[in-house]
This record gives sequence, C-alpha cells and structure tokens, in this order.
Amino acid sequence: MTKAAALFATLWFVMASAVTAQTTYPVVVELYTSQGCSSCPPADEYLRKELAGREDVIALALHVDYWDYIGWKDNFANPDYTNRQKLYAHASGHRSVYTPQMIVNGADHVVGTHPGKVEKLIEAHKAKKPTVALDVARKGNRISIAARAENQQDMSVHVVRYRPSEDVSIKRGENAGLTLTYVNIVDDWKVAKKWNGRAPLDFSAPVKGDGPVVVLVQVANGGPILAAARMK
Repeated sequence: MTKAAALFATLWFVMASAVTAQTTYPVVVELYTSQGCSSCPPADEYLRKELAGREDVIALALHVDYWDYIGWKDNFANPDYTNRQKLYAHASGHRSVYTPQMIVNGADHVVGTHPGKVEKLIEAHKAKKPTVALDVARKGNRISIAARAENQQDMSVHVVRYRPSEDVSIKRGENAGLTLTYVNIVDDWKVAKKWNGRAPLDFSAPVKGDGPVVVLVQVANGGPILAAARMK
C-alpha cells in the first residue's frame, strides 16, 4: 500500500468511527421570516436572544418574499428561500407556507413563536445517532468537505453563508416605525454537490468573504438534515 493510500484509508477509518462515536452535530434551526410580517418580530427576537449564540444550534434566518406586496420590500428576501420553504411544505404534505415558521433539522415544522416546542425538538434531535460523518476545513477562499454515510440515499451537500447581524428601520407595512435587529441572515445558499452515499465524498468548494460558513448534508427534496458544521 502506498503512503497516500494508507493515509486515505486512515482518514476514512477515523471518519467511519466518528459516525458511531460522535453523539451529535449542531441542530439546524431555519426560521422563515419577513420584515413585512407583523407576527415575525417575536420569532426574530427568540432567534437572536436564545438560539444564535448557542454552540449546539446552527440558527439561520431565511427571509421570504411573499409579504413584500403589503407595503414593505424585505431587502434580505430571496425567492430561492421561499422555494426552499415550499419544498419542505410539499415534502411534509402541507398545502401552504407561513411566517414565522421554524424547521428543525429539516424534519420538524413548528410555529416560530412557540419556543418551548422548539426547545423540545432541539433536544430530541441532539439525542439522535448520526448516520453521516462530516469533516470540513477552510483555507482562504475554499472549503474542503469530506463525508461518509452509513446508508445509501439521495443527498445534497449545501454551503451556506450568513451575515451575523444587521439593524433595519422599517418605514412602511405592518411593522412600520420599528427598528429591528436581525441575526444570522442567510445571504447565500448553494448546493455544492449531490451525493448518493455509495462512496466516501471528498471535494472542495469556493467561498467568498470572511464571514461564517455552514455546511449541511441533507436528504434530497426537502428531507432531514443528517450532518452540519459551522466555521466562523
């Protein structure tokens, strides 16, 4: 066996062991929100005060565009995030989407103003045994991603960028007159690779800027998030 082959075999032995040895990854909580939604500020505040600073949670705010028509255009909104929320709704058999909605690890849907329910879901997902080993490293403007799966299924590897915080003074619409602080605002979300889990995954992807980066391994078509890592 060559030195390179031996190193590769050792790496994947370690990662395979990590699947059974690691107790949990950070739990991903996606908040679907809008600056134009009068029901959203309490959920935005809960994300800011209680979730964004936790090491065991990756909290992401995805601003949707379907409330822009009521008088205030959300400058963080992206139709791609609306489509992602609709994909979740379709996968779960729901006919409509709403704000504020939180989706926990791609699997459980809950109203974003019910923190008790969110906390219970976070703890439940922390207790689950991982089925994907994920290792990420960043060097300059590239990120290296290696993964190994216990099961074969259609999955996607997502690379997410977010800005940590920004204040917004809202002039019109349902929240007119308010100045709100938003955190973990997603401003870039890309599918970096599709993967079926049959062979170990090892590749690199470009990243821009020096802000936080999140890598997710998720079952395709709005399925559960199986592994997550964050680099600040």
